[in-house]
Amino acid sequence: MSVSPSSLSLSAIVTRLRAAGCVFAEDEAELLLATARTPAELAAMVDRRVGGLPLEHVLGWAEFCGLRVAVDPEVFVPRRRTEFLVRRAVALTGPGTGPQTGPETVVVDLCCGSGAVGVALARALGRVELHAADIDPAAVRCARRNIGAAGGQVHEGDLFAPLPAALRGRIDVLAANVPYVPTAEVGLLPSEARDHEPLVALDGGPDGLDVLRRVAAEAPRWLAPGGLLLVETSERQAPLAVDAFTRSGLVPTVAVSEELYATVVIGTRLAAPVTESAPATGTSEVAQLPGD
Repeated sequence: MSVSPSSLSLSAIVTRLRAAGCVFAEDEAELLLATARTPAELAAMVDRRVGGLPLEHVLGWAEFCGLRVAVDPEVFVPRRRTEFLVRRAVALTGPGTGPQTGPETVVVDLCCGSGAVGVALARALGRVELHAADIDPAAVRCARRNIGAAGGQVHEGDLFAPLPAALRGRIDVLAANVPYVPTAEVGLLPSEARDHEPLVALDGGPDGLDVLRRVAAEAPRWLAPGGLLLVETSERQAPLAVDAFTRSGLVPTVAVSEELYATVVIGTRLAAPVTESAPATGTSEVAQLPGD
C-alpha cells in the first residue's frame, strides 16, 4: 500500500523495503532518497521498488566498475560479478601486455545490454576504438547513451552481423557477456530478473551455451592476431565452454574469482589462422584468482 510522500522518512522507507523482502533495505533507502528530486517522485520510486522492479530500473542507473551506468526499464542490469571480466581484460591488455595492433585498442562489447562492459573497458584502457552490439532494441537505445558518451558506436542486430566489416581481423578485445542460463532454469531466477529483464539476455538454450558456441565459432574471423575473446559463464559450464573455444582454434584459459563467484573463459587467437579441421593446440589453464 502506498503512503503519502510527506511520511517517507528514511526509517519508513526501510520498513517498507524490508517488508517487501529487500535484503539491503538500508542501503537501498539511502539511494532512493539521494536520487529522488521531489517527495512525490520518492513515493513513486518506493512504490515501484516494493512492487518488485529492480532497484537499478527504479533509480535509472547501476554502479559498475566505479561508474554510474544508465539502465532503462526492460534492459539487462549489469552484475557486479561481470566486473571480473573487465578486470581480466584490462590486466591482459594493459601497456606492454596486450594485443594492440594500432594506436588505439579496438574493443567490442557484444551482447552489450546497457553497454556497461564497453564503457568500463574504455575508461580503463584509455585510447580505444569502441563498438558494441545487441539484438534487443531497448538495450541498443540504452547503450547508445552510455557508449556514445564514451565516444563509441552501438549497432543493432544479431551478434557479429551488424558490426562494420572493417572490424574483421582487427578486434583486440572482444567482450561477450552472452546469456548462459539453461532454458529449464530461467524460471528459477529471482523474479527481478525473470519478470523485468529481457529473456534474450538470460536464456542460453538447453545447456546455456548456445550463444557462447556461436560467438566462439565466429570470433577468430574478427579477432586480430593475439586478440582476446572473454566470455562469462558458470563454473560447471566452463569445461564445455573451453571445448567450444578450442574447436574454433582459440587457445583457452579459465579465470575464477572466488570473491565475486565469477568464471571467465578467455580465448586467444593464434597469430596464424587456424582452420576448423586443424588439430587444437590450446590447453585449458585454470587460474584461481580470489579477489583477482
